[in-house]
Amino acid sequence: MDARPFDARAARDDFPILAETAHGRPLVYLDNAATTQRPRAVLDAVARFERTANANVHRGVHELSRRATEAFEAARRRVARFLGAPDPKCVVFTRGTTEGLNLVAHAWAEPRLRPGDEIAVSESEHHSNLVPWQLVAARTGARLVRLPVLDDGRLDLDAVDAALGARTRVVAVGHVSNALGTVHPVAELAERAHAVGAVLVVDGAQAAPHLALDVGALGCDFYAFSGHKMYAPMGIGALYGRPQLLADMAPWQGGGEMIKAVRFESSDYADPPARFEAGTPNAAGAVGLAAAMDYLDGLGRAAVEAHERALHARLVQTLGAIPGVRLVGTAPGRIAVQSFVVEGAAPHEVAMLADQHGVALRSGHHCTQPLMQRLGLPGTLRASLGLYTTDDDLDALGAALAEAHSLLT
Repeated sequence: MDARPFDARAARDDFPILAETAHGRPLVYLDNAATTQRPRAVLDAVARFERTANANVHRGVHELSRRATEAFEAARRRVARFLGAPDPKCVVFTRGTTEGLNLVAHAWAEPRLRPGDEIAVSESEHHSNLVPWQLVAARTGARLVRLPVLDDGRLDLDAVDAALGARTRVVAVGHVSNALGTVHPVAELAERAHAVGAVLVVDGAQAAPHLALDVGALGCDFYAFSGHKMYAPMGIGALYGRPQLLADMAPWQGGGEMIKAVRFESSDYADPPARFEAGTPNAAGAVGLAAAMDYLDGLGRAAVEAHERALHARLVQTLGAIPGVRLVGTAPGRIAVQSFVVEGAAPHEVAMLADQHGVALRSGHHCTQPLMQRLGLPGTLRASLGLYTTDDDLDALGAALAEAHSLLT
């Protein structure tokens, strides 16, 4: 493990937007689970590609197309290393986690599901890892099975065992809950899914920026994540799939790039990953994603994770010291995200007052309405940390919430 010390204050200087103000106050950005900010290394990599290599990738014989293709495929190799994938051909570039999960639902699951088959989904899932399965279930006659969570936000593993059975074809779960920060036991869930012949599909959007990943050790069959959650541009992400599963999947979208040969009546399709990358790709985004991975690794992933875990513990203490604040989600080992409510105040009202202090929070259901229903809440406030979050940010949050409590309750 990398034991280098990490200096969040120094890292802040890498992010130009953090010098901005909000309502005349220093910006305190605690909405990283929604999107992270970009360091200069990423901004510069994208700008350099646009200045020196912008062209459509593959098939072109001119110099700019060659440069663009080399940069695009180098980014694919970088993503494979980041994920611990055995081969870059296991990596499909997408617009983000949502597209990756939809690709799996419609290209792998839909052709294989039959009436009465079961899709097991945790009730803490982001809508991106629930709604695609609802659509596929409606089209195939398959049935959604709820994997319940305990009051503290952990998956109820005894209930998981009871829910999985001979008709289970898919188990879908987030690696880290975007609403509660719970880290789900993916490797253990993979064993349980495989024991009944199901595949495990993982939403890795919240894990990729905070945890070192190894899809082989996790044992998952598919793993999707987004660049913009991990300091890369919006509109780029990737899906890892086990090689045999990708090879057996039909295309999801048709067009250029995903074909070997086209006749008027029919087409022969390219091998993965090109089979699932129809049309012009976001090559600049892929370059930015690779640059973000280089940036994270350059900081030392273990040191950043230790910083974020310590800061999360401080966040819990800060919130616990404010009258009227109640934590939502208290599972051990959670990371980077903390939901809470201020008793007697609507979450959006508190978030608006915090904004006047320059503090950016998220309020609402966080695209996890079934989870909120399970918890008996219309929504929560959510503070989510990044590598550049400091103790000063948490002090500012505490002051803003104390004032909000006095004004609203």
